[in-house]
Amino acid sequence: MSKPKLVIGNMNYSSWSLRPWLALAKLGVDFETVRVSLYEGEFKQTLYGYSPAGLVPIYIEDGLTVWDSLAILERLAEQRPSLWPDDPRARAHARSVSAEMHSGFAALRGEMPMNCRAVGRRVPVTDGLAKDIRRIHQIWTDCRATYGGQGPWLFGGFTIADAMFAPVVFRFRTYGVECPPEAAAYMKTAFEDPCMQRWLAAGCEEPETIDWVETGAG
Repeated sequence: MSKPKLVIGNMNYSSWSLRPWLALAKLGVDFETVRVSLYEGEFKQTLYGYSPAGLVPIYIEDGLTVWDSLAILERLAEQRPSLWPDDPRARAHARSVSAEMHSGFAALRGEMPMNCRAVGRRVPVTDGLAKDIRRIHQIWTDCRATYGGQGPWLFGGFTIADAMFAPVVFRFRTYGVECPPEAAAYMKTAFEDPCMQRWLAAGCEEPETIDWVETGAG
């Protein structure tokens, strides 16, 4: 049986790629990472060679191809149930905030693009961006207040919810977003995690620069 394969974009920029990569790394899965540099050369044709959607990430396992971050994470959870909380009510809560992250926060995505290796960036805080930041603070604070006694992650142990919010941790660091105490403690847990640090180190080694993502520079 061959190793599972995860096709990702630039580690510095690709928030969607980070999510399943982090889950696989946290689970200790032996998998192959195939990195495709986005917006360079024939990158789209390369991606279409792996998936009909032509987008990262793409997960390939035993002849099965799964695309979209949340779909990949759900596939992993079928095999490794620890990726969702055991308690049904907590599991429903975790699914709700994960789906909210997946489908929402358009202002945050557009105005604070993920750029792991950058720090000290500043962008105008529009009403939409401020609303997104407040909502993320609320989610993190509520989850930690409810499940904090079970461990340091949003629902105690690491779950899909943490994978979904991992890019936000890098975004908040890049753009200097201040967090209330519970949210700040969670952000510290996530940022200092060894797997997150592995991703960051790899992103910092990448030679490519995507100019339109390099926002907020002084």
